Amino acid sequence: MRATKLNLGCGSRKRDGYLNVDVSEECAPDQVVDLESLPWPFEDDSADEILMSHVLEHLGADSRTFLGIVKELYRVCRHDAVVHVIVPHPRHDDFLIDPTHVRPILPETFQLFSKARNVAWRKKGAANTPLALILDVDFEIARVNYTIDEPWLTLLGSGELDRDGLELAIRQHFNVVKQVEVDLKVIKSEG
Repeated sequence: MRATKLNLGCGSRKRDGYLNVDVSEECAPDQVVDLESLPWPFEDDSADEILMSHVLEHLGADSRTFLGIVKELYRVCRHDAVVHVIVPHPRHDDFLIDPTHVRPILPETFQLFSKARNVAWRKKGAANTPLALILDVDFEIARVNYTIDEPWLTLLGSGELDRDGLELAIRQHFNVVKQVEVDLKVIKSEG
């Protein structure tokens, strides 16, 4: 079976070499799919790459739906597949002003879907919800990138703000991080 690259929630941002999927026929996607209607019409272990650019924050206002979407991502991905997630930072006006944004997403959100993290938390007696173990999914964070907004980017570039100061600003202020990119690696037992 040939692996597929999926561009889920493509809107008008179609990509060559991907199956471009959107709920809106007006976008003229390769396939019309409502990502909140589960299960998805894709085969198990059929994707080696998934792109969700400015999509995940629009899905799963209900926690059960969101967790179902996570399970579907896992089901359709092969072992070692990469899921690229790009979302607006939930403490940025870009997230707050759009009434269709229903779910804040931070990199730490995805730690809940790592079996290694879940096991470590369980051993420590931590209160974190072990969603990877509950849902039988396993994603590891491979990369995180923040797009820093102005004036913070200029302050960082000029040396007026160091990395520690930036980390503090991210936690204490709005409109520091414009968007977050997270690459997730899918972990499945081979064979």
